Amino acid sequence: MTGKGSDGRTSILLAAAIGGAWLAIHIGGIFLWEWRWTTAPVALVLIVVQAWLSTGLFIVAHDCMHGSFAPGRRGWNTVVGTLCLAAYAGLSYGALYPKHHAHHAAPGTADDPDFHAGAPRQALPWFVHFFRGYYTHGQILRITVAAVAYMLLGASLINIVAFWAVPALLALAQLFVFGTYLPHRHDDTPFADTHNARSNSLSPLASLVTCFHFGAYHHEHHLKPQTPWWRLPRLTRAG
Repeated sequence: MTGKGSDGRTSILLAAAIGGAWLAIHIGGIFLWEWRWTTAPVALVLIVVQAWLSTGLFIVAHDCMHGSFAPGRRGWNTVVGTLCLAAYAGLSYGALYPKHHAHHAAPGTADDPDFHAGAPRQALPWFVHFFRGYYTHGQILRITVAAVAYMLLGASLINIVAFWAVPALLALAQLFVFGTYLPHRHDDTPFADTHNARSNSLSPLASLVTCFHFGAYHHEHHLKPQTPWWRLPRLTRAG
């Protein structure tokens, strides 16, 4: 069977794999991990993998915002998107939803919440602007409550930081660099159209590793925002 139904099933299976792997590292790292010199290299690998999986959670939520996770089922998209963003970093789906659609309505302009019109070529000022626009006191409160609950259940603070906070921050950097800054930054080459977005020439594997295809196929995403993340490599690069 092809079409929206099969796309939805594929998205669910992939999201379950991403979420299941993320949850296994999250629970195992926070509640079961014991630090030794011999296990430190393994922990570093797990933290890097967890950062990538955290990026994946955000990308699944992003598909939910476009209705491509469960086509025609807005409630499912809302529930899954809410859970993914909460698990990733205590983010609010309800707050991010209108901001992301504002980004698509006026990409790369002063009306784009993801764009820094005052520094369209500079990564650091843009990152600070991006961070301040999305991270709120409510998010910090939710993370703090969760961390306190974890510690009451026996988790150590260092494990919470290592296996939740650090991967979330690394994922933030990954999402910003590959999913926002590089696709939308201004340079001497003009954008192809009013989407003010560009793709790159990374291979499908490198595209998956860097940002679940939202760097290498970012222009395509703006042209066809209802395309789920895993289908983007099947689209012809539009520049």
